[in-house]
Amino acid sequence: MKKVLVMLWVVVIALSVAAPVAFAADDMAAKLNATMSKGTETKFWQVSAEEVQAMIKAKKTDFLVVDVRPNPAEYAEGHIPGSIQITVQDIFTPESLKKLPKNKKVILVCVTGQTQNLPVVGLRALGYDAYTMAFGYSAWTKGYRGGAIMQGAIQGANYPVVK
Repeated sequence: MKKVLVMLWVVVIALSVAAPVAFAADDMAAKLNATMSKGTETKFWQVSAEEVQAMIKAKKTDFLVVDVRPNPAEYAEGHIPGSIQITVQDIFTPESLKKLPKNKKVILVCVTGQTQNLPVVGLRALGYDAYTMAFGYSAWTKGYRGGAIMQGAIQGANYPVVK
């Protein structure tokens, strides 16, 4: 009888630990779904390079540009004035999240606009007012290598489409 009670107690403890973890995953999925469902009405949280330039020229202080290019050397080669660098692979570390203000727009920028899309939904689900800059750094600097990468991909595109 004592063994049965001990086993029952172990099961109760295990469930009390496991249940919140399972529900936490459901909560995060629900948060992400709620965030994604707002995507179309907000143009998927994109701003243009022209809008970012206008904010910089107007000396607005309600935004922060975050360069998420995965190679820190690229940031050293050149970046948007006033931006900070947090690589995409480090964006969700506690140290990095502390650098991001929740009371300002956080505008993510990468080479061509693809990598920056990875963290935007997660940041929004965590309560950040996160955006991406359409076409990334390629839209900021004429002749930037990301533009050449995109042009190469477009030139090679000739695959069938089913209608």
